[in-house]
Amino acid sequence: MADAALDAVRRELREFPAAARELSVPPAVPYLDKPPGPLHFYRDWVCPNRPCIIRNALQHWPALQKWSLPYLRATAGSVEVSVAVTPDGYADAVRGDRFVMPAERRLPLSCVLDVLEGRAQHPGVLYVQKQCSNLLTELPQLLPDLEPHVPWASEALGKMPDAVNFWLGEAAAVTSLHKDHYENLYCVVSGEKHFLLHPPSDRPFIPYELYPPATYQLTEEGSFKVVDEEAMEKVPWIPLDPLAPDLAEYPSYSQAQALHCTVQTGEMLYLPALWFHHVQQSHGCMAVNFWYDMEYDLKYSYFQLLDSLTKASGLN
Repeated sequence: MADAALDAVRRELREFPAAARELSVPPAVPYLDKPPGPLHFYRDWVCPNRPCIIRNALQHWPALQKWSLPYLRATAGSVEVSVAVTPDGYADAVRGDRFVMPAERRLPLSCVLDVLEGRAQHPGVLYVQKQCSNLLTELPQLLPDLEPHVPWASEALGKMPDAVNFWLGEAAAVTSLHKDHYENLYCVVSGEKHFLLHPPSDRPFIPYELYPPATYQLTEEGSFKVVDEEAMEKVPWIPLDPLAPDLAEYPSYSQAQALHCTVQTGEMLYLPALWFHHVQQSHGCMAVNFWYDMEYDLKYSYFQLLDSLTKASGLN
């Protein structure tokens, strides 16, 4: 009897993503030709938890005309920034049986620019990606070039952003598949970003496992070693690479349907809270994103239920 009930729960969980997709997930990420008004944004995109790419939302930012690698060098080249350094471009990702975080180095921005422009070499792959409002705390020289928030989004969400982050890195820098509890407005100022997305409803097909945390350490010789973080608890993370999934190990993922989109210079992606995303970029891509804390409402509770049932049923 218990086995039959468990099988029924698993069957419902496997069928749920397709039902949700049919009702509310677009077959491709839609485009808006101009920024929506606050009501339109909240009603048509935030409430239904649907992504979109917004064109002509950054036209009034001086950054769109100004930002280039030489401009960053002239404006903030001597400023020290936090830089994630990894051997293969994957920061915060599963490597073997560990969840490995990047080595973090404080470098003058000019050093990063030297690497991006091919003037110098540095061990590993560099990515300016520290997500604690690094634009405000580390690069205030760039603030006059953009708005401190997205006014129509702030009005729609009834709050100011929790964080404003600056992103700059090599093409080899990759963000592994994960989700955040933020409404994310991701603005590409120069270059392009490639997003692979899954709606929260795909959770039954997306594997999570618990991993001991570790950090890359860069040695004086320029090699990397993995050092365990003994004091930290295990980290739940997605072990799967959606670009080359191991379907023998994770067969359920074959039933998930990813959305792919490229966000180009001057475009803004609205990435709703709890959407899974994997990100790649063009070399030297510059971007700014605004994180607004999500509402911990019934949608959040339903996702937690879906997550708990997926784990409890042993589905992945």
